[in-house]
Amino acid sequence: MPDITLSTLDVIKTKIRRLTRSPSANQISDAVLEDYINTFVLYDFPEHLRLFSLRSTFTFYTKPYIDVYSTNTTDPTDPMYNFKNNYTSVHKQITIAGYPTMLSQSREQFYGIYPLTSNIEQVGVGDGVTTSFSGTLSKIPIKRDNVLFSGIDLLSNAITVTDTSLPNNTFGTLATPNTGVTIGNVDYLSGVWGVNFTLAPKAGSIINVQTYPFVAARPQAILYYEDQFVVRPIPDQPYPVLLEVYRRPTELLNGNDMPDISEWWQYIAYGAAKKVFEDRLDQESVQMIMPEFKTQERLVLRKTLMNNTNERTSTIYTEQIDISSGISGWGGNNV
Repeated sequence: MPDITLSTLDVIKTKIRRLTRSPSANQISDAVLEDYINTFVLYDFPEHLRLFSLRSTFTFYTKPYIDVYSTNTTDPTDPMYNFKNNYTSVHKQITIAGYPTMLSQSREQFYGIYPLTSNIEQVGVGDGVTTSFSGTLSKIPIKRDNVLFSGIDLLSNAITVTDTSLPNNTFGTLATPNTGVTIGNVDYLSGVWGVNFTLAPKAGSIINVQTYPFVAARPQAILYYEDQFVVRPIPDQPYPVLLEVYRRPTELLNGNDMPDISEWWQYIAYGAAKKVFEDRLDQESVQMIMPEFKTQERLVLRKTLMNNTNERTSTIYTEQIDISSGISGWGGNNV
């Protein structure tokens, strides 16, 4: 059984000191050395290699009437917390409530299937005096962050008022773009709205509202774009979304911390040493350690290659001859 104490952070630091001929903390402090190690672990390692050991499942849950789920850095309890930094890529297969779901990274493809076509509804007529308008939309519910009130004011300038949704609420605030000054609100479910324009709409000018009405249901497709997930149809209730991702390796913070896989320790040591030499502009030493760095890289990659060789290339016939399908599975005999 391998001795796991051979792969701790302290052992990695000792190896780097030997490689870089820096045995003393006066030459390079432990804190600086740990920065080199974790820079390599978190940023270089996952880009050099996509390892089977770093592939995992990730789950988040939809919320009723909310279609966009973005990475955030404010709520550590949210599954999407720091998603864009913790995971390097998203892969198929994705399921929602256990159902296979389409994954797209193309806005053209996704919105070609689920177009964002606005419904334009007249909600008022200006008289040159009145600034406050209210009412109830005829088609509900409507998509959050997709409401636009428009018209022409007394000075013949365009009136533009958009919505900003409030987290975990069914209503949003209305404001002129880029001002942040609230001049109204809208309820996405009931369609009740009210707005107090800064300047009265011109007499006889039509006040329109553009919205995106929808029928809530279980989502059947996901767009992954700009580090956020967009689901369609917009959900009517919470559903578990399960997807495959590549995560970053675990950061090493304490002396007894070990890499996710113990055998990575020499690869990490050579990678961090290489970064030390690069900062010293010591290209000769970089070239000296590169052969062993590449050897360690191949050794780390070996397990992934072996796992991949056990997977046959998928074809239209794969499931039909897979013995694991059972006699009543694809290509089996129902008896």
